[in-house]
Amino acid sequence: MKRSPAEAKAPPATAKAPRRQQRPAARMSGPDREQQIVAGAIRFFAEVGLAGNTRDLAERLGITQPLLYRYFPTKQLLLERVYADLFFNRLNRNWRKDLQDRSRPLLERMCAFYAEYAAVQTYEWIRLYMSIGLAGSEINARYIQQVEQEILVPMCNEIRVYCGLPDQSVIPISRAELEHVWVFHGGLFYYAIRKHIYHAALHEDFDTIVDRATRALLQGIRAITGTDGGDRPRIPV
Repeated sequence: MKRSPAEAKAPPATAKAPRRQQRPAARMSGPDREQQIVAGAIRFFAEVGLAGNTRDLAERLGITQPLLYRYFPTKQLLLERVYADLFFNRLNRNWRKDLQDRSRPLLERMCAFYAEYAAVQTYEWIRLYMSIGLAGSEINARYIQQVEQEILVPMCNEIRVYCGLPDQSVIPISRAELEHVWVFHGGLFYYAIRKHIYHAALHEDFDTIVDRATRALLQGIRAITGTDGGDRPRIPV
């Protein structure tokens, strides 16, 4: 049986389509290209971990590896930029000032802070923070120190004022006070871990969770320091 002219011209069923050539990266200004690489690297390392290589990152970004190296000659330099952009540059310098604004109730100030802080703790933020800590990097230690000095020490002092206790200029903040607030802070932080690491079922109204936890903290500290009018033994600051 003879084939029709159309059938005769058709390629064999097993013929493979030609491999597509990677399109050259769209032209961008230097700063825009650099920011594209950093943003892509944040997402990439959050998904695959710190062991991910720059060749795969470049492929995902649609650029060549030499172009990536033009902006970040080593993987370590790229990671340092990722850490800076993701962690340190997102610490709002107004948070401390807002926490110390005594024209507003302390409960309101603390709830407002944690609402903003939670917005920083994105999928990428949490996953990279955990990966960096497990890798033994000193980045986490630097970040924790900054959070403690810029956020938690001022918060402790504002709690003292709320309870009618001496200012830190009179009696320095104790390690026990700081650890108490760290436990509170860590509990709210763990909400983001459960969300982005464990993908757990969560109560969606985070503001309500913060309000309840903050009220419990403030009332608890007033109770244990004897500043709530009760007759329990007072724990010194």
